Amino acid sequence: MNRSMRLPRRRAWAHGILALACASVMALSGLPSLDSAEAAPAPLKPGKRCDELFGLKGTPTKSLPQGDASRVKDLWDQYEYVNPGMEFDGLNPTQAELDAAGKDYKKYGHDDPRRIYARFNAQKRWKDFDSYLIKQYIPNQGNDPRGDAFEKKVVKEMGLTGPDWICQKEVYFTDPDTGERHKRVLDAYNKKTREIVEMKSNGKPDGSQKPADKAWAKHRGWSSYKYTFVFGEKQESDARTFMKEMKESAGKDALGRERVRAYNFHSDHKPQAPRGTENGPYRRNDPFLSNGAGKNTGSRGGGNDLIRQSPATPKDLKEQLDRIKANDPQGRMPKGPGGIDFSTLDLRYVGKPVKGEGLNYAFSAKHVDDEYAAGWGGREKAQLISDSFFTWLALDPSTFWVNLNPDEPNRIMDAKFGKTDAGRVLLEADFRLKHDLYGAMDPKTDRGKRFWDTLPRRNGAPCLHALRAWIEPETAVVREQDGGIHILDTPLKLNTVPQDFDADPGKGCDLTEAEKNHADRMLDTWITPYVTEQINNAPQYADLRRVFTARVAAEWIRQQDAKTPTDYREIINSGDVSKWPLRAPNQDWTREGIFNQYVKIFKEGEFTYEWSNGTQTYVYTVGGVDYSKAPKRNLDPVRFRTEHRYKPRTAEFAVGQMTEDADKDGFVMLGGNTSGKSTGGDVPTPTPTPTDEPTDKPTDSPSTPTPSTPPSGGNDGKPTPPAKDPDGDLADTGSDTPVGLIAGIAAALAAAGAALMWWKRRRKVTAG
Repeated sequence: MNRSMRLPRRRAWAHGILALACASVMALSGLPSLDSAEAAPAPLKPGKRCDELFGLKGTPTKSLPQGDASRVKDLWDQYEYVNPGMEFDGLNPTQAELDAAGKDYKKYGHDDPRRIYARFNAQKRWKDFDSYLIKQYIPNQGNDPRGDAFEKKVVKEMGLTGPDWICQKEVYFTDPDTGERHKRVLDAYNKKTREIVEMKSNGKPDGSQKPADKAWAKHRGWSSYKYTFVFGEKQESDARTFMKEMKESAGKDALGRERVRAYNFHSDHKPQAPRGTENGPYRRNDPFLSNGAGKNTGSRGGGNDLIRQSPATPKDLKEQLDRIKANDPQGRMPKGPGGIDFSTLDLRYVGKPVKGEGLNYAFSAKHVDDEYAAGWGGREKAQLISDSFFTWLALDPSTFWVNLNPDEPNRIMDAKFGKTDAGRVLLEADFRLKHDLYGAMDPKTDRGKRFWDTLPRRNGAPCLHALRAWIEPETAVVREQDGGIHILDTPLKLNTVPQDFDADPGKGCDLTEAEKNHADRMLDTWITPYVTEQINNAPQYADLRRVFTARVAAEWIRQQDAKTPTDYREIINSGDVSKWPLRAPNQDWTREGIFNQYVKIFKEGEFTYEWSNGTQTYVYTVGGVDYSKAPKRNLDPVRFRTEHRYKPRTAEFAVGQMTEDADKDGFVMLGGNTSGKSTGGDVPTPTPTPTDEPTDKPTDSPSTPTPSTPPSGGNDGKPTPPAKDPDGDLADTGSDTPVGLIAGIAAALAAAGAALMWWKRRRKVTAG
């Protein structure tokens, strides 16, 4: 036992000599061999006190959070930085200008657009200048300023101050498995508390830094240190995977706590053009919600920037993302349109319309983790919303109707309305409703069979009377606050009533009133809820939902303009929609084309159903459709504060840059301002939501109520008073004293006439 104790001592002495030799080798091997052709490597930079580096002397020092943590929603905010590239976001050179610039960009000054033309000519990945400018050049110019601004903010608010916190310190991390050394610049380092902090203004790690960080996690020499990653945006899938790998490799400390931690420091970045260039000659303006008159030549904002980057197709998106990643392997560039589901884009906020100051606005859209799965079609959807907004302003509300009635081929829709995409969307939705309604009745489905089995009988077979069916808005939810309006929910619903048609080619069922009422109840029980769900959520009605929320916003602008002149006064009721025509690929669309398709189906049928009573099979052929109406109610302030607590702040942030919607998981908001200012219009500081109980009486006069059945003479653009009004309206806004917003918008949306469906028992055959 004693001998066995002595032997290790001798070995230990030998091991000690060997260890000393190895240490000498390691110390020497860290330096390259020196000769006349090589100089010694530059020494590692020691860094600088964080508070001195960022001018934060006197800021209190704080302790870092233990374990993974997230900044509470109450503290989510926004920081600004200057992106010098934004001065040139409107460049649109001719080919001759590009050719003349050559490829040597260094001979041009930084304020000369030819410098950018030459850089474009020198690169090979991007084929067109505009894509290179807005998807590559400008984002790259903002990388360092954005990172610096975010780091300063984190250092200040997380308290990485005092003599022990050092920023931008260079170190080597050696991979114990390969022996490879990686130089790493530590954003913040504290030798006393043995903590390292890495700050990411986006939601993903820098690809070039991963090998060094993985080497740190495996090296025992750093085992007493903790590593905190601070993300300014929601972590992307790549970040989550990397954090998991780091935690598994680094393990836990002596107290059983994770050595690698993630802190979600939610703060949106808001890029600005350099001071003095905000309205320079090279700035870009977009058409969204801007009247384009006078000095207000267009709108600007973070939402516009993303929408502008959105390609037309999934194929284009993939090619765009592949190019960006090839030019940005470290993942430093800010988030682009990839992952934003523009098929869900909708207008959800409109600010106070101050004449000359423009209008703040914000869209909402769903966000998905897979950036390749969504991100195309943004410009098309935003253009539709904007065009519809102006259509609702320019035309008199009495023209907002569509009518697919086979008995009235001369009253399809107003002539001017029929030359706009808003009118097209309404008529096509009316037409689509028929298809979906009849599809829902298919007796081969459990839902359809239950419906048919409960209908009145004639000669043992189910029988249903002719119907008028239309879409109308359900009670909508809005909130007027701080001079603007939040459009929170605009649900739609399906309504049906019995109606006869002169053009009906088939013989309908002769039902009693009691039987008709029973059939209506069965329709409402088995079919209507299913179709209503489609209208509110299915992609084929997304455009209808878009133009409706634009209608709500436009009517609110009408009311504000009636009080005080706005930038939209000359447009309201002008009757001129020439600036917002049918756009490609629908430029050749006609109302008559849709009507003729409808009449053909109405007379010849579209769906053929078979229903059997066990001994006989009945074949039914069906066709037809209609659509109209729209109501709305006030959201009380207590409920608004409870359910939409962060909505005012989110809408304000969205004007400058896309931001996560704190009140609606999985959604983002993005917008701009119509004044053409890079920073947007003046945003009022949110004030506490009043606690007064809302009244039931509107304080503002709504637009002239419109008919919910189309007026006669609609095709010549000169409507006459309607014969009847099926009680369609969009009642109050969400202000404390509700504004009478869009009373009569039912007809305003699509006051349909009697375009409906007929039923015809074609033949009866013996089963088998």
